[in-house]
Amino acid sequence: MVYEFIAAIGLVFIFEGILPFVAPRVWRKMVVFVALHRDKVLRLYGFNAMLIGLAIFLFAHQMR
Repeated sequence: MVYEFIAAIGLVFIFEGILPFVAPRVWRKMVVFVALHRDKVLRLYGFNAMLIGLAIFLFAHQMR
């Protein structure tokens, strides 16, 4: 279980680093765009991202 958790965290870092590595200008524009939104909007984005992540996780778990 610990191995899977550490592997998952590693994958998160890999995926988070792809865009700044490949297209730093686009990444910077996205960061500025996000920084200009209100907290309520960012929470909504975060909640939706968690729901999508949960759905993907459950789907992958069912395939196992």
